[in-house]
Amino acid sequence: MDAAIDFEGEGFYEGLDAAAAAERRELLAWLQDQGFSPDELRRAQRRGLLLFLAAEREVGGEPRYTAQEVADLSGADPELLTRLRRAHGLPLPEADAVELSELDLESAAMSRRFAAIGLTEEQMVGTTRVIGRSLATAAAAMRAVMLETVLEPGTSERELAERYAAGVHQVMPLVGPMVQQMMRMHLRNMLQSEALGASERASGTLPGARDTTVAFADLVGFTRLGEEVPAEDLGLVAERLFSIARELVEPPVRLVKTIGDAVLLTAAEPADLVRTSLDLVEATETAGAGGDFPQVRVGLAHGPAVARGGDVFGRAVNLSSRVTGIARAGSVLATREVRDAARDEFAWSAAHARRIKGLPDPVPLYRARRLAAGS
Repeated sequence: MDAAIDFEGEGFYEGLDAAAAAERRELLAWLQDQGFSPDELRRAQRRGLLLFLAAEREVGGEPRYTAQEVADLSGADPELLTRLRRAHGLPLPEADAVELSELDLESAAMSRRFAAIGLTEEQMVGTTRVIGRSLATAAAAMRAVMLETVLEPGTSERELAERYAAGVHQVMPLVGPMVQQMMRMHLRNMLQSEALGASERASGTLPGARDTTVAFADLVGFTRLGEEVPAEDLGLVAERLFSIARELVEPPVRLVKTIGDAVLLTAAEPADLVRTSLDLVEATETAGAGGDFPQVRVGLAHGPAVARGGDVFGRAVNLSSRVTGIARAGSVLATREVRDAARDEFAWSAAHARRIKGLPDPVPLYRARRLAAGS
């Protein structure tokens, strides 16, 4: 049986003025009425998450199990469960602490089902790492949106905790179907653009390095802008670039990821990516017509690259990043391989050969523009 808490003696009101301490007492009384145990309250207090304790239960259920109990009940390997949790980016539960719920038990059982259909531990951990990274970002965005819907001036701690938990209760039945539908649509899109060659079918291995066109597009002057505007406004600028790119990109071009103030795009055929790059430059110029959005520059390269874990690696990726650093604001700069493959579809002008770190010889570069009407 959990011992009752001396809230004041255990520091629950530490650092709070009289008004804030009164709010905290009201919140704690409400949480106790909701059935939260002293140990749960202590854990939430240590983590600074008392406001979100009720919402946490709506999402994950009531803590019932230790990590070992989850492994025993699911029949899963405890070491694998630890690796999967780390790959998710989730904190490991304290030894012998009752911190895990039915949600964790279901997740452990799922790992056994994936193993039964032939997935190796490395495949499960690798896939979990990629999906977990994306879902962590999605969860953070959803959390912020939910808070915006319930946060009002003058809201007390108890009112906020209660409203937030009620909002989460309403939205949770929609989250699973929404994520499943989005995942299926993305898988469909990937399958429509995936191809296996005869050698790959014969060897029974995934595609290795393929000739791929890669483009980096970054915001010019973004670092300097960071010294002039608040951090939250700077984040909105980077998010705006991603939103513009997301609206423009269509198969066979793929938006791979964002990296701070840049986006990474790929395509099998150079012409497709040159066209999208020019569209992106024009769209950002339109967005910045009022002077509140930086110009974009784009660098393209073509060569071997490997797609793994939702990312792309290889010489073409590194080279396109270097070329972007050379490009002028509002321009699309490409290597000779890209220019030669798309020579007749765009107007090209030589931008001279440039020395690039890691390469022994200067790299000829060319600026891409749209063909004049009637050309």
